[in-house]
Amino acid sequence: MASVLWMDLTAEELRAKAAVDAVVVLPVASIEQHGPHLPVGVDTVLCGGVCKAAAERADDVELVVAPTLWCGMAEHHMAFGGTFTFDIPTYRAVLLSLLKSIERHGFHRVLIVNGHGGNIAALTAFLPDFARETRLHVEATTYFLLAQDALPSLLEDQQGVQHACEVETSMMMVLAPGSVRDDRLGEAHGARDGLPGRPTVSRHRSFRDMTETGVIGDARRASVEKGRACLDACAEALAGLLREMGRAA
Repeated sequence: MASVLWMDLTAEELRAKAAVDAVVVLPVASIEQHGPHLPVGVDTVLCGGVCKAAAERADDVELVVAPTLWCGMAEHHMAFGGTFTFDIPTYRAVLLSLLKSIERHGFHRVLIVNGHGGNIAALTAFLPDFARETRLHVEATTYFLLAQDALPSLLEDQQGVQHACEVETSMMMVLAPGSVRDDRLGEAHGARDGLPGRPTVSRHRSFRDMTETGVIGDARRASVEKGRACLDACAEALAGLLREMGRAA
């Protein structure tokens, strides 16, 4: 099977993709702290990996997976170190520039696939701007929310993705073998739900206020088997959305 990745294709092959109205999958993620046991590239590795796996499953749909945008909205992790973050105007400008490049190459449809919780509010807020400032049909989703109904039955200690947790650690064991610091797993647990708060009141919270370890959840429950199952669930949920977009062409 030919590669689904934009970076593997020639310019001629990408022009051919545009000519058949392929969907461009644009993964967006983050580089940020993930506790004592995981590298800072977790969100970027996982989002790119899920997008690639989903695209390969949806092989009846014309699509291509763009390179992952590795920086996002991560101010809440800065206190731990190891983190890059955009401010809102910069993040909007970078995404708009990527979308305009995609548009100039003749593509019409883009699915932004997010792999970092801190990006969700910004992406939702940007969609009207993208509709006004490009001619693209742009949709956005967060892969682990798309798969949220499938995840609880696969886990021992969580109902879904938290942070540097049972899910993310398990998936990293599959997508980046050897990257998990096994000797630090004993320390890799923290608050289960962060700080309590009132649902009608919002404020910025540093992860330092939520967890001493940088972890929310319990990575000690992680395993390769869970990682494979979670990757499968996330890829299948995303592939289903890609098929829907393909049928709507």
